[in-house]
Amino acid sequence: MSSSTHILTAVLASLGLGYGLGVAYGRIHPTPSTAPGDQKIEPAKRPQEIEESEDEESEAADGDLSVVTPGFMEPCKLVLVVRTDLGMTPGKIAAHHATLACYKALTKTNPKLLQHWERTGQAKIALKTSSEDELLELEAVAKSLNLCARSIQDAGRTQIAAGSRTVLGIGPAPVNLVNQVTGKLRLL
Repeated sequence: MSSSTHILTAVLASLGLGYGLGVAYGRIHPTPSTAPGDQKIEPAKRPQEIEESEDEESEAADGDLSVVTPGFMEPCKLVLVVRTDLGMTPGKIAAHHATLACYKALTKTNPKLLQHWERTGQAKIALKTSSEDELLELEAVAKSLNLCARSIQDAGRTQIAAGSRTVLGIGPAPVNLVNQVTGKLRLL
């Protein structure tokens, strides 16, 4: 092969790689999900039959969930903060809807962040806290950083008193951002 053939091959390979990375980068960095003036459609209310429900006040107090944009291949995670003072069984903890509540919220506001999280392993971490006050404080800090944060209130049909906040979901979002909120908590 001549040197001009090697150069042409290298240029074409570079262009192909650059194009592929550009396409991947464009899919990962989200743009706001609604343009100015677009109408937002309110989701239907969930039936009372769901054992646990999202705290409606939490949904209203969110920051701009569309601004969280991870870098190319930046690791993301979703954290579940579980109250240990309630004495929930492992089965009760596993049945919580915090992951689903966060996922549904970001489906509407930042679907590209969800796609990125899914492509980078869907990391989920369970941490513990010992009080409702600490859970609420963590939720407020997360929301101040424009992170999705959903606390779950129990319906009281099994082990826990109705209205008790049991689990807080934070994310998915870039690991370094979530760690600003939960970095000092211990694993469950």
